[in-house]
Amino acid sequence: MLTVSQVTLLSYVHFSEEDKGFGPIFEEQPINTIYPEESPEGKVSLNCRARASPFPVYKWRMNNGDIDLTSDRYSMVGGNLVINNPDKQKDAGIYYCLASNNYGMVRSTEATLSFGYLDPFPPEERPEVRVKEGKGMVLLCDPPYHFPDDLSYRWLLNEFPVFITMDKRRFVSQTNGNLYIANVEASDKGNYSCFVSSPSITKSVFSKFIPLIPLPERTTKPYPADIVVQFKDIYALMGQNVTLECFALGNPVPDIRWRKVLEPMPSTAEISTSGAVLKIFNIQLEDEGTYECEAENNRGKDKHQARIYVQAFPEWVEHINDTEVDIGSDLYWPCVATGKPIPTIRWLKNGYAYHKGELRLYDVTFENAGMYQCIAENTHGAIYANAELKILALAPTFEMNPMKKKILAAKGGRVIIECKPKAAPKPKFSWSKGTEWLVNSSRILIWEDGSLEINNITRNDGGIYTCFAENNRGRANNTGTLVITDPTRIILAPINADITVGENATMQCAASFDPALDLTFIWSFNGYVIDFNKENIHYQRNFMLDSNGELLIRNAQLKHAGRYTCTAQTIVDNSSASADLVVRGPPGPPGGLRIEDIRATSVALTWSRGSDNHSPISKYTIQTKTILSDDWKDAKTDPPIIEGNMEAARAVDLIPWMEYEFRVVATNTLGIGEPSIPSNKIKTDGAAPNVAPSDVGGGGGSNRELTITWVPLSREYHYGNNFGYIVAFKPFDGEEWKKVTVTNPDTGRYVHKDETMRPSTAFQVKVKAFNNKGDGPYSLTAVINSAQDAPSEAPTEVGVKVLSSSEISVHWEHVVEKIVESYQVSSILIKLYTFIHKYISISFQISPSQPPRIISSVRSGSRYIITWDHVVALSNESTVTGYKVLYRPDGQHDGKLYSTHKHSIEVPIPRDGEYVVEVRAHSDGGDGVVSQVKISVILLASSFDLLQPIHSATAKGTFLNINQIMQFSS
Repeated sequence: MLTVSQVTLLSYVHFSEEDKGFGPIFEEQPINTIYPEESPEGKVSLNCRARASPFPVYKWRMNNGDIDLTSDRYSMVGGNLVINNPDKQKDAGIYYCLASNNYGMVRSTEATLSFGYLDPFPPEERPEVRVKEGKGMVLLCDPPYHFPDDLSYRWLLNEFPVFITMDKRRFVSQTNGNLYIANVEASDKGNYSCFVSSPSITKSVFSKFIPLIPLPERTTKPYPADIVVQFKDIYALMGQNVTLECFALGNPVPDIRWRKVLEPMPSTAEISTSGAVLKIFNIQLEDEGTYECEAENNRGKDKHQARIYVQAFPEWVEHINDTEVDIGSDLYWPCVATGKPIPTIRWLKNGYAYHKGELRLYDVTFENAGMYQCIAENTHGAIYANAELKILALAPTFEMNPMKKKILAAKGGRVIIECKPKAAPKPKFSWSKGTEWLVNSSRILIWEDGSLEINNITRNDGGIYTCFAENNRGRANNTGTLVITDPTRIILAPINADITVGENATMQCAASFDPALDLTFIWSFNGYVIDFNKENIHYQRNFMLDSNGELLIRNAQLKHAGRYTCTAQTIVDNSSASADLVVRGPPGPPGGLRIEDIRATSVALTWSRGSDNHSPISKYTIQTKTILSDDWKDAKTDPPIIEGNMEAARAVDLIPWMEYEFRVVATNTLGIGEPSIPSNKIKTDGAAPNVAPSDVGGGGGSNRELTITWVPLSREYHYGNNFGYIVAFKPFDGEEWKKVTVTNPDTGRYVHKDETMRPSTAFQVKVKAFNNKGDGPYSLTAVINSAQDAPSEAPTEVGVKVLSSSEISVHWEHVVEKIVESYQVSSILIKLYTFIHKYISISFQISPSQPPRIISSVRSGSRYIITWDHVVALSNESTVTGYKVLYRPDGQHDGKLYSTHKHSIEVPIPRDGEYVVEVRAHSDGGDGVVSQVKISVILLASSFDLLQPIHSATAKGTFLNINQIMQFSS
């Protein structure tokens, strides 16, 4: 380990010259590790790797004590710490590594080594559970001692591997492992075992079987929903996935609904098919709030609420980077982080505690050089920012940044001659012209950074200038020659112009300049340089004139009005002149449109005047649009003519209870302007209908019926809610009108039935419309007849005579009744075909019986691509609609489920151990038979080899073990 004095000495030696070395920079740091107590490996590795020049030296600490690397229990591979035969009592704790060289030392993030275990269930038999059918019940899992607390739970029924399928009636909590049944059925009888898996140590155990015996009930009694699985207030970390569970007992089985109280549900929220689980993926700060689940059946409901608090891991807003400062100067090193709770800031220097909060260094010395680490931390963790501070100390030198050998300046102008040697500490500057020492005056100023400024330049200012720089480590100087040129001057300036939209305008511009220099004209519009390549439709140069920058504006539009500036420029100086272009045209759009005082047939509008574009506004027009048409139409207004100096008016003769949009258009002598932005949609107030239905009539129909018809009023005449019709009718000579209400606004027919009604009776009928505001006028009265009686006799003496192969004659005896108006002849043509068999096929929805044939399993980068043949359904099977793919660790039943319509899928390469990819076809008849492929990756390469791409199974140091297993079952 280097002492402070050694670091200081080395800093002085290296930083005084060109320095190619640098302090340690972590490329790999230890992470939290869980070591299974039953692991057969017998060792655990914590990684640490840093880049540095010269190469770094590593050491490790545990619980703030140094690790004795001479012990046989420890070994080092590069910077990695390997612990042989890990022991929970000796090795569990917090670890970090230190990497150092002669520039300083850095400390890694802290990592916890813990020991995972999952004890077996107790060997005692579990007592049987007897429950009346229709009642709810809970089977307790009571998992054994374990670490970490990331268990997953399933329940076996009678034998392995038959697992309970969760549905709306049965639920397995992943919080405590208990099995809940909303109401017990006879089919629930059996032996149940809680199956517990620990993904961290890839181990599973199951309990002794619990016999469940449903007790038959003559009649099962309903009972209300009762929530027994409740979620608690939780603190979630932003970006995490959050799961809430809610399940209720009840008969009938309760339905479960979720909501976020007083706010919409997060867009990433998903509810399970059974409704018992709410998952919020990638939770954000705005997802914080109170969540509620409600369970309900026809006997009652139950509710439960709890709150999710969302907090955040520290994240950098601004952090430190490698920095070089001059000896003796001051340094403020900003280091700012955000998070929830707000992180605190502390500092390490060369791996040891140094400072808290904001860091400021004053009058730095070589002792301040070293490796610094800024740490932002809150209750959720810490982030590290590492940087090296180098202290520079050297005599002034112009080798890397010499003065310009030739400096040009225009007569009458201003010039700045830069002098920027590299030096530490900052030098003092002085200047000479030839043999004359320069001092500050009204024309000459020596800046603090060494630059020399000369104003109001004359020809006599030309010559050789020397800059002298000196600090406590030495002195240096450098020279340059100042050459005086003729100034650039605008001699023909642009003048103001006034045109109408569509006309052309010319802006003139000419300049005098030093003939030894090149002259360029630059035009800008309202402060922005015109790009003639992009704006060549409206802007063009006049290249026919030498030393002239004339600008032609073609087909000018309103947007081209403004200030145009011509700049004549050489490499030495420039000169500018400006002029204004006025473009007159139709008015701009009015602004600030507001709708007020909304009534049934009128509204008040106010607006603010837009630009008149240099021609006074003569009038305004109000336009409307409704759902009846996509076109804007001029509205009737009060006053009828809206003068150009007005900014308010009423739109009148509007349709009651109609949704409107409004806009305002201004007009001047040059045309109609652009309309205002449309208003928000409003609905006029309702009113009683004022239009009567038309074409009232009817008659006919079946016996003892009076049919009344009319043409329904279109939507624009409804004028309000609860629109319908009142139908009035009475016998022609009667005195009292009978009235009925028809509530369907789209109907145009009413049938009155009365067994006492005589056939073909004349009635007077009339119809009017109504809504929630009142009734409209009645239609004109029409006279119609009730239906006639049906004939009571059938025709007699019916006979048929065959005339040809395609023609017959039918005759009958006339019926005497007067009400007979016509006859209907029915004929049935019967063709008999012999030897015709009729088949009746009954098809059932049957799942695919053939498994997908996996044809390849190929590694591509960080993923595996699994490909299979398409499954063709047999004649008695339903058509294959897609495939389900389960990606799970070998030996476990839970994993990630994918769904695809393709014949391939990409899955991530396993981090460790073997994984199984299960593929099965899916159809309307259900899931088909499974095919499997096992994938695993054993990485034995060095850290350098792992950076190389793997092109095949023989890539250096990498072995791919792909074992395809095809399973066929029916």
